[in-house]
Amino acid sequence: MTGSGQNRFFLTSTKLLSSLILCLILLASTSCNKFTPRDELETIKNKGVLRVLIRNNATCYFEGPQGFAGFEYDLVKSFADHLGVKVKCVVTDSFNDMIPALLRGDADLIAAGFTVTENRMQRVAFGPPYMEVQQQVVGRRGGPSPSDIGDLIGQPLWVNAGTSYEERLKELKSQYPGLSWLPVSGYETEEILEMVWRGIIPLTIADSNIVAVNRRYYPQLRILFAIQEGEQLAWAVHPQHNHLLADVEHWFAQPSTSALLQKLKQHYYGHLQVFDYVDLVKYHRRLRHRLPRYENYFKTAAGKHGLDWRLVAAQSYQESHWDPKAVSFTGVRGIMMLTQDTAASLGVESRLDARQSIEGGAHYLALMHERVGDSVPEPDRTYMALAAYNVGWGHLEDARALAKMLDKDPDNWQDVSTTLPLLRQKKYYRSLPHGYARGTEPVRYVNRIKTYYRILLQAIDATPEEPTELAEIAKLP
Repeated sequence: MTGSGQNRFFLTSTKLLSSLILCLILLASTSCNKFTPRDELETIKNKGVLRVLIRNNATCYFEGPQGFAGFEYDLVKSFADHLGVKVKCVVTDSFNDMIPALLRGDADLIAAGFTVTENRMQRVAFGPPYMEVQQQVVGRRGGPSPSDIGDLIGQPLWVNAGTSYEERLKELKSQYPGLSWLPVSGYETEEILEMVWRGIIPLTIADSNIVAVNRRYYPQLRILFAIQEGEQLAWAVHPQHNHLLADVEHWFAQPSTSALLQKLKQHYYGHLQVFDYVDLVKYHRRLRHRLPRYENYFKTAAGKHGLDWRLVAAQSYQESHWDPKAVSFTGVRGIMMLTQDTAASLGVESRLDARQSIEGGAHYLALMHERVGDSVPEPDRTYMALAAYNVGWGHLEDARALAKMLDKDPDNWQDVSTTLPLLRQKKYYRSLPHGYARGTEPVRYVNRIKTYYRILLQAIDATPEEPTELAEIAKLP
């Protein structure tokens, strides 16, 4: 080969080698980019799943009678629908575990009533705030009554470990060196509030939205003062996941999301009314003016399914206050507040038609009653059927199984009514098939129906038309 030929061969080989190296670099870059944080949003869409770190409690996520629910769950599910993917809830045991789990890649975002704090902002990226809350010092009537931070010195104060409450107390300790507290792990904030209500502990700190929900269950709780003017709740994402963060920001900026937030706030926090004398006054008035419009429907439907019509009427009042057009955010509607799926399964074509709704509700209650079984004596069988109508069959079964584990009678409503509220406590619900439930609600639901039933019997000056064991409801104190 001549010198010029050698040079041409060398140049050609060099070009080929350079092209090969460039291709390898591009290939490696393309391959690596499949795993870089900037593609996290596309990865979520390709997998069809949004993994969410969340808490199993009354304000975040729980299994209700119509399926999964909760303010945070409903909100994040709507975002997942926007992405065209499903939600996978990843429940953690403590707030301390949440950020490490997010940074490890165990989930895509945190949606758990997560407060924006300086410390957390150094570790994660936050989306737009969607609710403002206050940290409130909570006690019990007859217990300690501090009125400011200084009064907390020397007081036994229990707080949920790893929360923004503890962060705030650490900040305040520089101004109040004598301030001390006991961090508690393994409990939800609402469980600690229950302990305050029971007098087990004297004081705690909780966000105002959590306090508002739980004061329905524990009326002796007292809000003493706020230790923080206002904090924002927001979702948290990995600090390198800019695409996901940008999409979260875009979604929250939509008018439809603003409207959704208002509906969710109204649904979960807008009706925290105490069952009281004023309600009973309204009930007596509606006995005279509303009930007569639907009385024949109640009699016909209840007779068809072997129920006392006054019981069905009392239940209907608890559900809708005898409003045939009643609609809730969750989609239940009508005078018996049926879900669309339940209505369809019962042959109800229009839930807003009072006659059809009452027929469907009576039918569904009768099915629950039959499912409880005749091994459970009356009136316990009816109470359990009502509880299942409210909280769902699965949670009733969990409460009965728990009663048996605690050496109580699973066929006795009084015993089951003491285990239903335990479904709100992690040490109990974590080992049960259907998990967390707002177990206090079905107990109050049944108690209210019993009260309405007794008043209705008195109002019409009658006893049940046929002697049945169900008549014992009217005799209870």
